[in-house]
Amino acid sequence: MSTIKLAPSILSADFARLGEHVAEITRAGADLIHVDIMDGHFVPALTWGPRTVEAIKKWTHLPLDVHMMVEQPERHIASFLDAGADIITVHAEACTQLHWTIAQIKEHGAKASVAINPGTSLMAIEETLQWLDQVLVMTVNPGLPGQKFIPESPQKIARVRRFMDEIGIQAELEVDGGINAETAPMVARAGAQVVVAGSAVFDHPDGIEAAIRLLKERLASV
Repeated sequence: MSTIKLAPSILSADFARLGEHVAEITRAGADLIHVDIMDGHFVPALTWGPRTVEAIKKWTHLPLDVHMMVEQPERHIASFLDAGADIITVHAEACTQLHWTIAQIKEHGAKASVAINPGTSLMAIEETLQWLDQVLVMTVNPGLPGQKFIPESPQKIARVRRFMDEIGIQAELEVDGGINAETAPMVARAGAQVVVAGSAVFDHPDGIEAAIRLLKERLASV
């Protein structure tokens, strides 16, 4: 099995030291940087805009995986791509013209990803799977850090993995929400190829490097 990628979510970082934390997780062995963009409408919280993406790009050579939890994401895609996003994830629930939104991302040369919430079926994105570079399965309801992993999530991840394999979809399967040293192996066994972790990285009592090392060890053991 190929190595499972770890994408720390900077939503759980110290915002006053964001650049330093991005550099630290880069040195510690992260594979991607997961950047949560929230508009206060699609989800309750409000985070950053394109200028923050542009700023943190200077602190890392890793791909920026920009997760847009926003209404009408098609209105903002170009500005985030210009700021340095390498992967753009939009929510199926937020797009009225999902195929067109995916095409807009890919026309700019970035990787296109679509997320589905815990209550959303894979069928919501079935007709667009062939154009995707990544599928993101949420294992918590999006919007706030530190939520508990939904116990039934591994079954859904496994169903998505089987469906993608059966029809030959090459997109990577990413999982985000409630990931820690206990749940990371669960989602990996279910078929996740990219794992997002926030609090488990930035709130670890032994520090960021130890947290990433532990998560990588747990993922490698699957």
